[in-house]
Amino acid sequence: MRHAFPMNLVLQTLRPPTRTAREHLLEQLRAALLSGQVVAGEPMPSTRALATAMKVSRGTVVAVYEELAGEGYVVCVPCSGTFVADDLPAESSPPLHRPTRTSEEKASPTADRSSAVINLSPGGPSTSFQTNHDWVVAWRNAVKRDLPSVPPPFTGDPELRALIADHLRAARGVQCDADDIVVNAGTSDGLGLLLLGLRDDGPAGARIATENPGYPTARRVITRFGATPVPIAVKNGGMDPDELARTPGPFSAVLLTPSHQYPLGGRLPVAARLAMLAWGQRTGAVIIEDDYDSEFRHGSPSLPAIASLDNDRRVVLMGSFSKTLTPWLRCGFLVIPDPELRSRVIDVRATLGQPVSGLVQTALAEFLRGGGLRRHLTRVGRAYAHRRSLVIAATADLAPRIRLDGIEGGLHATLSWEDGRTAEDTVAFLAERGVEVASLGAYYHGAAPPERQGIVFGYGAPTDLELRAALQEIRIALQRQGN
Repeated sequence: MRHAFPMNLVLQTLRPPTRTAREHLLEQLRAALLSGQVVAGEPMPSTRALATAMKVSRGTVVAVYEELAGEGYVVCVPCSGTFVADDLPAESSPPLHRPTRTSEEKASPTADRSSAVINLSPGGPSTSFQTNHDWVVAWRNAVKRDLPSVPPPFTGDPELRALIADHLRAARGVQCDADDIVVNAGTSDGLGLLLLGLRDDGPAGARIATENPGYPTARRVITRFGATPVPIAVKNGGMDPDELARTPGPFSAVLLTPSHQYPLGGRLPVAARLAMLAWGQRTGAVIIEDDYDSEFRHGSPSLPAIASLDNDRRVVLMGSFSKTLTPWLRCGFLVIPDPELRSRVIDVRATLGQPVSGLVQTALAEFLRGGGLRRHLTRVGRAYAHRRSLVIAATADLAPRIRLDGIEGGLHATLSWEDGRTAEDTVAFLAERGVEVASLGAYYHGAAPPERQGIVFGYGAPTDLELRAALQEIRIALQRQGN
């Protein structure tokens, strides 16, 4: 049965058995908002009226409105109601072209780009964390505590480290405790600590095997600390263990993103993970596992972390709250089971000081202890899965000429091709049309050109409306490949 609501909103009240009440209402409202039934700025039905008409709880309607607000469909105004977003397009509307900047605006370092550019830079998480109720409560409780008269411990707040260990045991199967964990200011800070602690004589001259293509910032950090990144080709979802074994040593460490290879998005098979452990045991090298977005899997179960398979205390797990929560927290952690390496890293941390605010660490501990992290991951995981479906739908008819990769998990995807315009040309074309993406070639190490041209883009941070508009522009750009 279809039911007419105030402001001529027509929804299907009969729920399919395969959908929960929340999923059904969310799908119905998305379709109604995009179909042109309503116009920008109009009020949505009250939560009580909509709950009664749809025969769901008011809490379900509130949760759906909050999710729609995070996706950019509506705006929730306290004490006033929920309103249709001002920039809501209809499905039949032409592509949304963001205004391009003038040459003067491009040259100005203070030009405000927020209204002109849809930023699909890879790796950005959803901005909905800023309204997370659990975090607001955790922060409020943290600031009520008496502030210690001494700086935070060099290894991090003991309660936070214990809660991180609990989370890793439950979510990633990693057997660790609070003493194994060193809190840091994110991936680059953690990698720098490891480089300084890997050897008694420091990182100068150390050789670190890195994925190719791989994370360019990590290569820059390695170089900045006086070590040498050695590129090893990615094959079948991750670094090729056979090529690594053939590459002359010695190596101090290998840096991997095995759960969601960055940027191609594959998963390192279990056999290859075991081969990496065997290689590390033979060579004495440390295996650095960057587990940057393993919490987000879309339709496939997570493979065990390499650290969970390690019986030789050779794997260091590197994690961060930048992708799961927000990069503005600047907080991450290292799990270092080897006591000798951990002691050297702690000595370095003691020399440099603990960069993460004690207040932030206390709030994060409150957030984890109260279940806020678990609820947040569930909530944003649904949003990311939905945006992933938008990416798949928008690019499906471009195959097989354009290949979509990296979509099994995480917050980014790649689109690549063999023949046609260069990635740099496509990136520049999209920039002129107000969409910011990255070139796949920027992730390769060395002068050799990549096997395929391509672009890398994130879908976690933009709203649904922004992502739809950006995907329209990406389709236009990629259709030019055939010209």
